[in-house]
Amino acid sequence: MYKIRGNNERSINGPKWSLIFIGISIIAFLLQLIVGPKVWIYFAFFPEDAINPIWAFRWITSMFLHANFDHLFSNMIALFFFGTFLERLLGRYRFITIYLGAGIIGSIGYLITASISASNIPAIGASGAIYGLLGTLTVLAPFMSVYIWGILPVPMIVLAGIYVVVDITGFTQPDGIAHGAHIAGMLVGIAFGLYLKPFFGLQKRRATF
Repeated sequence: MYKIRGNNERSINGPKWSLIFIGISIIAFLLQLIVGPKVWIYFAFFPEDAINPIWAFRWITSMFLHANFDHLFSNMIALFFFGTFLERLLGRYRFITIYLGAGIIGSIGYLITASISASNIPAIGASGAIYGLLGTLTVLAPFMSVYIWGILPVPMIVLAGIYVVVDITGFTQPDGIAHGAHIAGMLVGIAFGLYLKPFFGLQKRRATF
């Protein structure tokens, strides 16, 4: 359990938008299966079109598309557990700001890495936004235990560190994953966490989650 510092907005609002974002992502994935590649090609983030105002909506829509079921499942599981917790703690408006802000900045991170490698491979997925949630929680609740595979307890700060190491390693071994988006999203989340910590930080009593 944790002693929570902050106002009562978290308990009043509930995790509404976390579930909405999950629902949108699932519907978008079903449309991808039904309609085919036309959906993700039109709504995915293409580096060469990033500054074209005609395609500005892709900065948002790309984070609700996913490459396959495993991609969708892993992101939505993280959004359900981390997102609902963070939305209860911070309230819906701060949660939305972190989620969408990290997702957009994550696309900038991917744009930078794609520019370095002269790649125009489109990017889709909520990973940048999810990493933003992880970054914020790492600052607000660094010792909150997260159970990997439901059995192995790991402090939030250790879990975040593992993800960062994996992504940094990924830069040297191209694997089709937008590691730049992950790192950028994490940095955004950490920045939000540092800003919000004086008001919403968690004081550890026992690390359970």
